[in-house]
Amino acid sequence: MPIKDIHINQVFLVVLDGVGAGELPDAGRYGDEGSNTLAHTAEAVGGLRLPNLERLGLGNIIPIKGVPPVERPMACFGRMRERSPGKDTITGHWEMAGVVLERPFPTYPHGFPPEIIEPFERSIGTSILGNRPASGTVIIQELGEEHLRTGYPIVYTSADSVFQIAAHERIIPIERLYEICVIARELLVGDHAVGRVIARPFEGEPGSFQRTERRKDYPLTPPNTVLDELTSIGRTVHAIGKIYEIFNGRGITTWDHTTNNHDHISALLRAAQNVASDLIFANLEDFDMLYGHRNDSAGMAAALRQYDDSLPDFLNALKPSDLFILTADHGNDPTTPSTDHSREHPFLLVYSPGLEENGVNLGVRESYSDIAATIREIFDLPERPNGVGFRQEIAAARSKFNRNR
Repeated sequence: MPIKDIHINQVFLVVLDGVGAGELPDAGRYGDEGSNTLAHTAEAVGGLRLPNLERLGLGNIIPIKGVPPVERPMACFGRMRERSPGKDTITGHWEMAGVVLERPFPTYPHGFPPEIIEPFERSIGTSILGNRPASGTVIIQELGEEHLRTGYPIVYTSADSVFQIAAHERIIPIERLYEICVIARELLVGDHAVGRVIARPFEGEPGSFQRTERRKDYPLTPPNTVLDELTSIGRTVHAIGKIYEIFNGRGITTWDHTTNNHDHISALLRAAQNVASDLIFANLEDFDMLYGHRNDSAGMAAALRQYDDSLPDFLNALKPSDLFILTADHGNDPTTPSTDHSREHPFLLVYSPGLEENGVNLGVRESYSDIAATIREIFDLPERPNGVGFRQEIAAARSKFNRNR
């Protein structure tokens, strides 16, 4: 039956962080020409084996070695363009929720200027180490021993709009590290309003430092989003993973603060089985954090396979009135020299067990905010300027498909 003839009670919006599906038209402005996280990862490992994503229609979106297109995909499929400038997590998720930014968050390719660092050092009562763009796993190896000796926190950034503070949990207790991050967040406003301040605790000894899972993000508070619109009328939103931090708690009713893909996947299954929220919004960050940023193609491929293996249980737990939207927020091609995000299309898969016909091609959506517009259509929320919903588009396309079959 077409989507307009079924009642959607629950929407699952799942983001595979960093799993892009090919360069955007303006990728050259970001130094990302030719980036393609999915296709290049597949080539690097001799082909991906993702039978469940294949059945949904992942291979119908772009050519992916080992994931061929199928004649009768279970899901509707397509890609999206990002209208907002930038290629970071905050920007991507906010646009999915209906916010299109006019200008990017500030970045600091040469480190933070004195007007940021000097008041920060005065406020925390100590000097800092670092203050340069760096890989988080690399900089703690380079400066960790000096940090142990001096007690100074390590400050660094990346190509994203982030102010990251790393500290050994034995030297700066975790609650103090969080306090330092709050101080930074309060200072970083106006022209220096970075997207996120991030606590990056680590442990270990010189030569073998490892980051712990007690990372904590301090993002800007977003403008009004579809999450706020839902909760303002008594609907509920359940967040999994770092979604709570990305939206700074705005428009979120309950949350499951999981910290790795294994636990995110378990939380999603629990939500499908037991959570009665209207929108379940999840981010699976290991693809980006552990593999894209470390140029680990094999790790990226293994994480995709882990997620694919989890899909049957999740899909079987969905009710006919559930709608499952699977996508990404940006790319992070592990095969390029860069370890930063890449300006790529996210893939888009839309599935419900209540839809009996085959999936149709949704094409290239002009904005991530088409997701927010579709959620508004499902829950009868007022239209907004950003986004074109695809609920009726799916219905019309399915009707045409049936006539021509």
